[in-house]
Amino acid sequence: MYPENFRYTKEHEWVKVEGGTATIGITLHAQGELGDIVYVDLPKVGTKVEQGKTFGSVESVKAVSDIYSPVSGEVSSINEALNTTPEKLNADPHGEAWLIQVKLSIPTEVDGLMKAADYQAYLGA
Repeated sequence: MYPENFRYTKEHEWVKVEGGTATIGITLHAQGELGDIVYVDLPKVGTKVEQGKTFGSVESVKAVSDIYSPVSGEVSSINEALNTTPEKLNADPHGEAWLIQVKLSIPTEVDGLMKAADYQAYLGA
């Protein structure tokens, strides 16, 4: 259910690191708690993000929730498709509905995040 090659935060974001780039999204659990997603607010390319700080928000029919960055760096890409089809987050939160990509400034931050088994145990706690 939760990809083994991702790392997870207690705020229900995931990160997948390939080389010096981190792809960030929200977890299956997060989208389930939010319900039907109707809008996503993402930063512009070039924006600096900091681990643990908000970089955007997700709006659902239930609530607006902040999105926290699991890593620090500079936004190198955003998922433009979510501007017109934010509901993709409900359908494929660990795949096509990634939020942003970040050029890592402190790659070792990833080591402090939860692995899939730890995240699933956290959800069950």
